Amino acid sequence: MKKLSSVHLADVNAVYSGAEGDLWELIMGQQIHIGGFKSSMDLAERAGIGAGQRGVDLCCCSGAGMRFLVRYRGVASMTGVDATAHVVERGRERCKSEGLDDRIRFVLGDVTASGLPAGEADFVWGEDAWCYVEDKPRLVEEAARIVRSGGVIAFTDWIEGPAGLSEDEAARFLGFMKFPTLASLDDYRSLLGKSGCEVLEAADTGRFAPYVALYLQMVDMQLTSDALRILGNDPKALEAVAGEMVFLQGLAQAGKIAQGRFIARRR
Repeated sequence: MKKLSSVHLADVNAVYSGAEGDLWELIMGQQIHIGGFKSSMDLAERAGIGAGQRGVDLCCCSGAGMRFLVRYRGVASMTGVDATAHVVERGRERCKSEGLDDRIRFVLGDVTASGLPAGEADFVWGEDAWCYVEDKPRLVEEAARIVRSGGVIAFTDWIEGPAGLSEDEAARFLGFMKFPTLASLDDYRSLLGKSGCEVLEAADTGRFAPYVALYLQMVDMQLTSDALRILGNDPKALEAVAGEMVFLQGLAQAGKIAQGRFIARRR
């Protein structure tokens, strides 16, 4: 597992409380993960998540994934846990305005020690967000604690690809993205197994490189003025972000980073 000791939760909170988080949402939509609706539907279908179930979203951000699940999968209720007050408050406002606050609640807290009851959730959910958590063993243990026996842990995440990152590449990538640690497919397989789960799927979605190309094209061809507004109308700041995105695209094309999809059942 790759690590960058200079990045911590406070750095992640700063991203999603400010301009950088707003820029990600501009480019990727409220579902701030690669693949958006299609990725969410694919994960939910593969994991068998559907009507009447109760779920927990760890690192829920503003709750777009939870709104997807209650609307399009018929999930009865969702509880989201996130450590950034700004996005939790935004999520509560959005759920209320969309008439979903009776089925979705937010907890401002540590996803590695959520305080939620053990063994009550039918499933635990995550989308491209566990990469922001420093202590991934504790995170996976918490997911396994929350879910009932026979329940499912289903998530996507940004991971190290099979080609591997050099130390310099990892430092640049993790520093730009504010990821304190970066797991691989095998890392997550091992953590899930050690936490009492049967791994049903651990795979590269193949989405990373083409979607980064899409985001770059959108900013270049349509969203330039919007991105500049978010970044204080600073063309150099936008150029710097675009340069790092091109770097990410190259890593993905070389098989050094990827979006992983994971589905496991609690024994």
